[in-house]
Amino acid sequence: MRTSGQNHSVSAPSSFWSHLTPRINERCVTALGIIAIALIARASIIGQPAAGDHMLFGDLVVDEKLAAGLKPLNFDVILYSEGGVLISRQTVPGNGRYRFNNLVLGGYELVIEVEASEIARINVDLRSPMLKDVRRDIMLEWRTPNGSVKGRVLSATDTYVRPAAQQKLFRLALDQSSKRRYSKAAELLQQVVRNDAKDFQAWTELANNHFLEKNLAAAEDEYLRALDAHPGFFLALLNLGRLEITMRHFDVAIEVLKKAVAVESRSPDANYFLGDAYLGLKKGSLAVVYLNEAVRLDPDGMAEVHLRLARLYDAAGFTDKAAAEYETFLKKRPDYKNRKKLEEYISANKKP
Repeated sequence: MRTSGQNHSVSAPSSFWSHLTPRINERCVTALGIIAIALIARASIIGQPAAGDHMLFGDLVVDEKLAAGLKPLNFDVILYSEGGVLISRQTVPGNGRYRFNNLVLGGYELVIEVEASEIARINVDLRSPMLKDVRRDIMLEWRTPNGSVKGRVLSATDTYVRPAAQQKLFRLALDQSSKRRYSKAAELLQQVVRNDAKDFQAWTELANNHFLEKNLAAAEDEYLRALDAHPGFFLALLNLGRLEITMRHFDVAIEVLKKAVAVESRSPDANYFLGDAYLGLKKGSLAVVYLNEAVRLDPDGMAEVHLRLARLYDAAGFTDKAAAEYETFLKKRPDYKNRKKLEEYISANKKP
């Protein structure tokens, strides 16, 4: 791996770079004649977090076009702390929305159940200073395997099923991380991956802790190990892209984040950071495409991106476009502290 200069490149096993098809962990559910593939769209709203002022929400989208026979009417969406403490439970209809308010800074696990059977478990990180509210859309595709209503199987991507002893270590590590004991969390996660090198979630959490400790070289290697085990793991792709931006390896960041967007095109974060990486290479015309897409996907949460777009347009001499971005931003953030300054710019540059 070469780690200096604009021509920096990452060497990774061919399985990572050659395809993005997620590997699927299967779990049987005798009550349902379907296969569920959970594709997780991680999208965060940019803002400054405050204790007890976080929100986790999202749409539960169910595609039933390939299903046969009876279909579930409702799903249980359950939120746990990283230590396994039940926070809240909601019953949500298919194609409905869940919402958990007043969450404190930390990590959580979001569990989806149907008829008391777990079909997906997703880690949610609310520790980043970049995050305040998090939107996590969950898309389920219900299918009848082999044209039969028998042999009832459920699959969920991005969920790694580990033995009880491994799961205990994993939960202990998440608990330590939530308390900002990143070194201790890393020690526990290293035990997990030594026991099972295919545990892509553990590799990603290990990388996250080293990222927080600013051990960037170790974090980079661990994200790549996660992606070797699961080439389409979105969170590893996204966080590796962010890490490469931090290291100013913008060309590598673009390569990784393009894969993240390919896996989850509806992610405002992936689009935003891809735009940011293009800006690092001074490719403003490409950056604008992805920054605009981030705002389109999350108009309110990504409102601050309008400010960045306005500055780009202003620097390029498109003052009327900059004025339009400022105007749109003020509609979303009417209490902005520098409102008067932006209004003066809009008045001077807005097209009649």
